[in-house]
Amino acid sequence: MERIECVFANGSAIVVSPSLATYVSVGDEISFALVTQVVDAGTEIYVGKSSLATGHRDVYQATIGCVSQPRLDKRGEYFVSAEVPNGQLGISSIRIESETLRDYFYVADRQSKWERQLNLYQVLRASPSAPPAELRLAFKLRDLELRASRSPKSECQAIERAFNIVAQEELRACYDALLKDSLAPAVFPYGGFGSSIRVVGERSRNGDVFFTKRILAFLPEQRHRHFRALLRRCDFYEGRALYRDLGRKLEVWLDPGVLPLVWDTTWNQWKHLLGAKVELKAVFVRSGKCRRRRSQRELVHWEMALPSRVEVTLPADIHSQIEKAKTMFHRFGQYSDALEQIRADIAKAPIEKRDLQRICGTLGIPGDFDVVQISWQPDYDPFFYQQLSRRARTFYLFRNEYIFDLERGVAIETPELGHATYVFAKPKSMAVFLANYARTTKEDILENRSNVAERLGYLGRVVHGANPRGWLKKIKAHVGEPPDVAHL
Repeated sequence: MERIECVFANGSAIVVSPSLATYVSVGDEISFALVTQVVDAGTEIYVGKSSLATGHRDVYQATIGCVSQPRLDKRGEYFVSAEVPNGQLGISSIRIESETLRDYFYVADRQSKWERQLNLYQVLRASPSAPPAELRLAFKLRDLELRASRSPKSECQAIERAFNIVAQEELRACYDALLKDSLAPAVFPYGGFGSSIRVVGERSRNGDVFFTKRILAFLPEQRHRHFRALLRRCDFYEGRALYRDLGRKLEVWLDPGVLPLVWDTTWNQWKHLLGAKVELKAVFVRSGKCRRRRSQRELVHWEMALPSRVEVTLPADIHSQIEKAKTMFHRFGQYSDALEQIRADIAKAPIEKRDLQRICGTLGIPGDFDVVQISWQPDYDPFFYQQLSRRARTFYLFRNEYIFDLERGVAIETPELGHATYVFAKPKSMAVFLANYARTTKEDILENRSNVAERLGYLGRVVHGANPRGWLKKIKAHVGEPPDVAHL
């Protein structure tokens, strides 16, 4: 890409992009990190305009972190605050008023005033009440029309931006509110994490806040991903499905236009029996969520897929897999009372797998029922169970856990994504170990209350995480098992 060299009064120079150079004039004062020689999109740079410059508005470019939700200032006007992590120029946050956000992110034509804009539904030629699948169809048709007529690139970008707003539930609700009241609070799309932003405005008196008057450019950090996704990790709603991968920290909203299946909310009852994987390609932008851990709030980074850049390919046998899972669910639905009785029993004490199979038989449950399913959660990765099961002499169900009696130790697994495997030394008596374990809790073990961790032979916990092979390596190390490539 072509770049422009800015020469300072002392003869030194810095290379900037043409888009940034447009806002640099003779007499301006430019601040940037001393190690910088070439200014990229994410480079922090401050262009202080000469007092004689028209409008006297400074230009600031930086990479932003967390962006707050809209809140009211002393004048009763909404704004958001974007964090500037690791800033070197003394600015810690960028303040952006809702109207400024509205006129950059929630419009098709950034050169026209709000009052003169076509709304985003008109741009897509879709109804404001259109469901997600109809919005996607409208977007695809408009995109094809514009490309066929060789329309300017800006028009194609405008319809994609429109779709990425109205196809995301929170942003659509925000936009619909702006259509009713142009001064309603505007949400910063997708959180802004790791994105580069260039704004016009001025610094606060103490210099740590930049007050934005206009957004010149915004470049989100994007990542292309291509992977196989388990359908059972979706939460199914009417007309939409949410795929969430806790290991990769990904979130993708799907509609029938991109996931060509007919579903309803009843799928959530039996999806844990569905082993089907779809091929998913998408472009993700960084986002984030706040969660509470031990009475403290913690920011967790996530990635959200842009609705316009999602592609899904179904396996050839998807419909037979769906029917098989449905049939299995309905077949055992008639035994729900018996299964609840079993769950009540394993809540009191660990029960070995063979004993559970015998109990199922006495309750009239067919012999091909896998008792593992009693505690299995829909988002659990079978890899963890398979690796422990193949090494176990036997295993027990207790509460919502599996207790594996391994050759060289004991592993206790919660069959749910995001948990950890607890590993113990091989006990002299499995019966004594089970009795002691049934009287304690994970919290007691972690804090070694009443010396319980030592009495149980606690060796450590291994978090499932996003790298199952790394998990397996640590499990082997805990139980003293030598590396075995065949098991990997």
